Amino acid sequence: MTVNRRQFLKLSAGATLAGAFGGLGISLAPSVARAELQKLQWAKQTTSVCCYCAVGCGLIVHTAKNGEGRAVNVEGDPDHPINEGALCPKGGSIFQLGENDARPKKPLYRAPNSGEWKEVEWDWALSEIAKRVKKTRDASFQTANPKGEKVNRTEAIASLGSAALDNEECWAYQVILRSLGLVFIEHQARICHSSTVPALAETYGRGAMTNHWNDIANSDCVLIMGSNAAENHPISFKWVMRAKDRGATIVHVDPRFTRTASKSDIYAPMRSGTDIAFLGGLIKYILDNKLYFEEYVREYTNASLIVGEKFAFKDGLFSGFDADKRKYDKSQWAFELDGNGVPKRDPSLKHPRCVFNLMKKHYERYTPEQVSNVTGTPRDQLLQVYKTYAATGKPDKAGTIMYAMGWTQHTVGVQNIRTMAMVQLLLGNIGVAGGGVNALRGESNVQGSTDQGLLAHIWPGYNPTPNSKQTTLDEYNAATPLSKDPKSVNWWQNRPKYVASYLKAIYPDLSPAEAYDIMPKVDADKASTHYFWLNIFDRMDKGEFKGAFAWGMNPACGGANAGKNRRALGKLDWLVNVNIFENETSSFWKGPGTDPKSIGTEVFFLPCAVSIEKEGSIVNSGRWMQWRYRGPKPWGDTKPDGDIMLEMMHKIRDLYAKEGGVHSDPILKLNVAEWEEHNEFSPTKVAKLMNGYFLKDTEVGGKQFKAGQMVPAFAFLTADGSTCSGNWLHAGSYTDVGNMMARRDTAQTPEQARIGLFPNWSFCWPVNRRVLYNRASVDATGKPWNPAKAVIEWKDGKWVGDVVDGGGDPGAKHPFIMQTHGFGALYGPGREDGPFPEHYEPMEGPIAAHPFSKQRSNPVAFHFADEKKAVADPKYPYICSTYRVTEHWQTGLMTRRCAWLVEAQPQVFCEMGTGLAKQKGIKNGDTVRLSSIRGEVDAVAIVTERIKPFKVMGKEYHMVGLPWHFGWMTPKDGGDSANLITPSVGDPNTGIPETKAFMVDVRKA
Repeated sequence: MTVNRRQFLKLSAGATLAGAFGGLGISLAPSVARAELQKLQWAKQTTSVCCYCAVGCGLIVHTAKNGEGRAVNVEGDPDHPINEGALCPKGGSIFQLGENDARPKKPLYRAPNSGEWKEVEWDWALSEIAKRVKKTRDASFQTANPKGEKVNRTEAIASLGSAALDNEECWAYQVILRSLGLVFIEHQARICHSSTVPALAETYGRGAMTNHWNDIANSDCVLIMGSNAAENHPISFKWVMRAKDRGATIVHVDPRFTRTASKSDIYAPMRSGTDIAFLGGLIKYILDNKLYFEEYVREYTNASLIVGEKFAFKDGLFSGFDADKRKYDKSQWAFELDGNGVPKRDPSLKHPRCVFNLMKKHYERYTPEQVSNVTGTPRDQLLQVYKTYAATGKPDKAGTIMYAMGWTQHTVGVQNIRTMAMVQLLLGNIGVAGGGVNALRGESNVQGSTDQGLLAHIWPGYNPTPNSKQTTLDEYNAATPLSKDPKSVNWWQNRPKYVASYLKAIYPDLSPAEAYDIMPKVDADKASTHYFWLNIFDRMDKGEFKGAFAWGMNPACGGANAGKNRRALGKLDWLVNVNIFENETSSFWKGPGTDPKSIGTEVFFLPCAVSIEKEGSIVNSGRWMQWRYRGPKPWGDTKPDGDIMLEMMHKIRDLYAKEGGVHSDPILKLNVAEWEEHNEFSPTKVAKLMNGYFLKDTEVGGKQFKAGQMVPAFAFLTADGSTCSGNWLHAGSYTDVGNMMARRDTAQTPEQARIGLFPNWSFCWPVNRRVLYNRASVDATGKPWNPAKAVIEWKDGKWVGDVVDGGGDPGAKHPFIMQTHGFGALYGPGREDGPFPEHYEPMEGPIAAHPFSKQRSNPVAFHFADEKKAVADPKYPYICSTYRVTEHWQTGLMTRRCAWLVEAQPQVFCEMGTGLAKQKGIKNGDTVRLSSIRGEVDAVAIVTERIKPFKVMGKEYHMVGLPWHFGWMTPKDGGDSANLITPSVGDPNTGIPETKAFMVDVRKA
């Protein structure tokens, strides 16, 4: 018989079930099995999206008994444009994640100083948690800070999590936290991609992946640096290979020869932590050889803007540095302005203080010889990469970059990304098909959770958290960017509309000004890093927190300097951990080297549903908002996260209604009625609230709208309180037409199909635009630079293709509409550590000095002075980096319970080169001990040719590496977390820990 692709997928998935799950009642006899598998036809099919990395692969979930039983099969969705039915090993094991006897079915409670869990009922657990929250909040609440400024907050409770939630849950959770007055709000984004947002926002205006997964196939050269896409984002790599099939050159730069390298045309090794030196050399190569896209650079970037006379750079330091405060006065980096406050320009690019010439001067030190000397990359390989990638700086060519934690997790993480973002501007690779800067996010909804403002420094939609100097909404709005350049769209001028609509979504019975008045505020005179991950655990370790939520997170394994984090958890009065499985965080009190009797932390473990057991939307790296439907009902007595937080909030509200309490208005006036239906959390209602609707009959932009009508797009939001929108970026995602995120239509116009836009599949923020900054893909007349791969084009008096960035006629607007001045920023004066990226060594490293300047490491890096660092320390002579493997995910909390995955990767290992292994007398398979200043971890040695020593400044240095997916709980003999040895030092802009370059010793255990 003829079997088509869809039938094959069904049969192969079913056959796998028959072989692996005979215990579920499927006979293993072939003839009987074939008949039994036909029962899949009677299973209910629902579509979902993979819960692991942020590629966003589609799933089909088969649930027995027409949806009333358990999941019997999970397979890739062959209709999905991204994965086309394919799944990586993790995605292929999601069935085991849900149908897993290790999942607790009821809440667990650990009393202070107890050595055991007690199974409890939901009502008791949530009631007790509500009591702890209220007691701690009321005792610690600050209506004003020591300066007398209104702040409305508690600093005694912290929250960690979660990118594992759906958008609707993330939004509701951050509302709950802020209504309680929390300001210490963090989640996975802080320690994985927090560097991305300020780097890309400074350069282009938005902090997200510029293009999308399918678009990689349009590239002429794919540079994979700071990531190992073939292993960590396997389905994304199919689009890399499709580009290669079409003639693209694949380049991989990495300290290790990875599986990505094995599929690349060019591989170049590079010492971890020297990315800016490598890319700074590329900038010099492009400039020296005039390989930049001149018209693009002159017209679309700030290359022609003139910088003020106060700017200077000398020996590793920019002007304005205060050595005592370890901080820059950024006002000294400002542009020179005309009488209207618009930066002066020199389109000839001849002015000595125009950005173009300052940039040339800055990178003149980055010669191939010096770069090779610092990075350890052989000069010939360095130049091969430069020549290959710089060739994309032509109108009919496009190059793209794929990066991940290899760039972000450094004390120069933001500037790593900024450097490549500048390269892309020089080559004209932004806004075009096959171009862009592609951030490979590692959690299924870490883009969405960041969009929803689950971080201390932002509200939903990337509006800044108010500070103590902004006591009124008018004072907050006064900080809105302004521009008098008639060609500058300056889209952030609309912030007052978005903030007012957000506040009305939370408190519809209050005016925006009244709602703002009761919201919590951070201290204006504290660095933002004060509220971030590393400082939270430092404060916790000092006993400065009483309670904490770890929602969908496992910081006992996932955070840098994990030993410190575990110790800190023991100084809390109470901890609430919401997760699928018991984990190293919920059970820190019984971990290695602990005595439960001496730990007084009260712990509540709340078991939640897995992704296929609930409904809601998530956002992939490419900003596609995809709706997933519920398959089986939640396992046992577990609950969806939305229900847990809603029921918890009801308990808290009931206590305040009954007993009263400090500053209760934000809690009691909260709009929770719009979150629920039939006493359950309603993802659909919250999605509508996030999109927004009109609160009264009104006219906007010449159009009439009725009260209750859905907001069609964020252009229709108002600042007067007549609209609500939980997140302005979601406006347009759920309209009067219906749920746009649930769309599954692959129809495209011929122009769209040529580059694979898929505009009718799901919804993409903003306003369904698939390629950001696409206005830069055309000239001033609207003609595409590359007509064969046009993203947009002006035809017959209108734009065709993608949704144009900014609207209006060709040439009427500067293309980077989110930037105050409308240009892509080669010079970025808004970051904490300088307007141009500069090479600094990691805080821990093998060398005490480098040739680019006398400033060894980032002068404003976040660190704790009392924590030692290993710099050229003979006790810790080897460079170490952590990474991921295909079969596991993050701390391994979910994957270490899946038998298929554990069989493939059963324990932590340490990769090392043959030369180092010979020196240390280590053989393949030996148990080795890696030690740092902070701790030690045992691992199985993998002796390999994939890691070579680096020759740096005339001396040879060895590197080792290990995955960070393991923890002491399971599997047996699997090993503990690599983060026991990583340092708690971070980027000055975001506080992201530097876990990709630190120093260790290695010896036989």
